[in-house]
Amino acid sequence: MDPIKKAVWCIESRFASDISLDEIAAVSGVSRFHLSRAFGVATGHSIMRYVRARRLSEAARQLADGAPDILSVALDWGYGSHEAFTRAFREQFGITPEQLRAVRDLSSLQLVEPLPMHSETTITLPEPRFVKGKPILVAGFGGRFSYENTQGIPSLWQRIAPHFGHIPDQVGYIAYGVSYNCDDHGNFDYIAGAEVSEFTDLPAEFERTRVPEQNYAVFEHRGHVTGIKQTYEAIFRDWLPKSGRKPADGPILERMDERFDGATGNGIVEIWLALKD
Repeated sequence: MDPIKKAVWCIESRFASDISLDEIAAVSGVSRFHLSRAFGVATGHSIMRYVRARRLSEAARQLADGAPDILSVALDWGYGSHEAFTRAFREQFGITPEQLRAVRDLSSLQLVEPLPMHSETTITLPEPRFVKGKPILVAGFGGRFSYENTQGIPSLWQRIAPHFGHIPDQVGYIAYGVSYNCDDHGNFDYIAGAEVSEFTDLPAEFERTRVPEQNYAVFEHRGHVTGIKQTYEAIFRDWLPKSGRKPADGPILERMDERFDGATGNGIVEIWLALKD
């Protein structure tokens, strides 16, 4: 049973109680860092936001059924006060618990249902090659994203395209997408850019990051870039558990050389996954 399925089982059997990321990771048999990244890639949800959304969805069902006491519902689903519950509920659904209980209609709410525990990836992933990557500096346009919201990443590539080849102190013509600073909530920084020899002369609007020397497993995503999520899912759901290897708490690189056509989005994108020694 892979770590994602174990995590879903753990959450669905215990999310009414006060469950932590450390506890879910322990049940899943992987580190909290590995689980946060793998769960987000495979499901499109950050793991603790999923726990929160499941609690609030079940609370919404109780309220729509006419639960007489909102504070009791709040306490049942892990909120210590009426105010904290109302704030979280409004943030999730756009209405207050009182409003939902008054109308008793869930049709306008986007409830979060249990994730399936039987889903499998649909691609066969060739074995990666293993390399020791040198430390590099990467600069370009960046932003903060989450596994639920990656829609802004293509626009970063659109912004960097006119600068490519003219970035101050650019090294070579390989494009890099770097995902880094991943946190427990599924948020991460992403830069679309190029390797540079130094940061000194970069425009102020450029983001920059230092990628350390690392051991990597290098996978090839072939086809259109919009299908890259399936390749990531196959890496984290299938390859990692079967390989016995552990991911390092470092950046993931997407590396695009002359085999990738940025104009059409077709070709080969290498995914460099940092591994522990």
